[in-house]
Amino acid sequence: MATYCLTVARLQLVLGHGARRLHVSAAYRAQAQVSMSRFEPASFINYEKLQSNVNIVRKRLNRPLTLAEKIVYGHLDDPHHQEIDRGRTYLRLRPDRVAMQDATAQMAMLQFISSGLPRVAVPSTIHCDHLIEAQIGGAKDLARAKEVNKEVYNFLASAGAKYGVGFWKPGSGIIHQIILENYAYPGVMLIGTDSHTPNGGGLGAICIGVGGADAVDVMAGIPWELKCPKVIGVRLTGSLSGWTSPKDVILKVAGILTVKGGTGAIVEYHGPGVDSISCTGMATICNMGAEIGATTSVFPYNHRMRTYLEKTGRGQISKLADEYKDLLVPDEGCKYDQIIELNLNELKPHINGPFTPDLAHPVSEVGAVAKKSGWPLEVKVGLIGSCTNSSYEDMGRAASLAKQALDKGLKCKAQFTVTPGSEQIRATIERDGYVSLGTSKRQTSALPYHYVVGAKMVLFLTSLGVSLWESPQRDQLRKLQ
Repeated sequence: MATYCLTVARLQLVLGHGARRLHVSAAYRAQAQVSMSRFEPASFINYEKLQSNVNIVRKRLNRPLTLAEKIVYGHLDDPHHQEIDRGRTYLRLRPDRVAMQDATAQMAMLQFISSGLPRVAVPSTIHCDHLIEAQIGGAKDLARAKEVNKEVYNFLASAGAKYGVGFWKPGSGIIHQIILENYAYPGVMLIGTDSHTPNGGGLGAICIGVGGADAVDVMAGIPWELKCPKVIGVRLTGSLSGWTSPKDVILKVAGILTVKGGTGAIVEYHGPGVDSISCTGMATICNMGAEIGATTSVFPYNHRMRTYLEKTGRGQISKLADEYKDLLVPDEGCKYDQIIELNLNELKPHINGPFTPDLAHPVSEVGAVAKKSGWPLEVKVGLIGSCTNSSYEDMGRAASLAKQALDKGLKCKAQFTVTPGSEQIRATIERDGYVSLGTSKRQTSALPYHYVVGAKMVLFLTSLGVSLWESPQRDQLRKLQ
């Protein structure tokens, strides 16, 4: 509001008052238009429509709304008449944009071409990442993928150019990291043809993984149907510290809800503990929400998101989001279908698996469980990357720990793989000297026991430990002496 008043005051000095009041409003509206991304300067964020739809639905339901409800109901095709009953009715929605990975984009683009439409109805992108096989190393694997999939890449690039779909070439990065860096923003509704599309919830967005046919509907301008989701609230108190990372939040939640507990629901994180988690940390949590069957996950807009938007060259979006902050957080007094309470002060580093991502144990206990269950204790290979832990923050945390280990004369005792989430992240960690801390080699042999842990724990287990018996709280001083 302050920005609006200041703008009006300045314009009135030039335009005067009275009859020219309309010119002030028109000028402000023109100035307030903010592009959805730097690649789509003619597609604008429309918080006014989102706010209008939310007001209509709130009045109809006569109750406070969760953030998930605000964004979902704010994209209703007919907010005046849509029947709304969480967990029962089907909603007709108008998502803002579509994202497709290269494996599913092929059929989706063929289906869209058969529609006969000249261009896509909403901003859409194709990301070439899934067809790159990890076998030897980044450069060689990329070159091989370009050769093997040349026809596919040429088709997707040419079809994208013809029908107005953005094309991210192989080597540009993982689809979810590219979306977070360039396309996700608070309040947007995005559907993507990959199960980990919810990654964008770390920027206050409703991002949902769908099949190719659903993507075609949205690109063709047809309302998209979704069963009205329930809303599971996860209230966070305290703050993360020490060895505990954002990944441990979702590892703990997965242990509570199991792989089926989130089915048909949106997981909405809220509470004072949210502010202790970085934007990319929130994205990691939302990303892995797919493993509990959730429709998607989301965090409320806060200063962490504002900083991330500014650092990724989207300061205008953060300023606009500040103007609509009340729209981008849950209403006071809103009701959830289920509440989970997590005190981050008490949360310990977790390790989930093997065999299923909801088999959760604190790291300090998993060794005893593994021995009792007959699981191997030796750690053979570690990975920091994939679409869940491939941010600059993850790389930086691991690099800091690696430097401490190197300074003490320790060497990596197991194979260790790093896969940055985007070319931007790769270039940045190279600029900051993280790559020089060690080289990585990809592991391709079949390992039957896989575990899910945070980035720092991966480094600990592969360099300082190599046994599931090791615990950072218990053993770190001995290892670093």
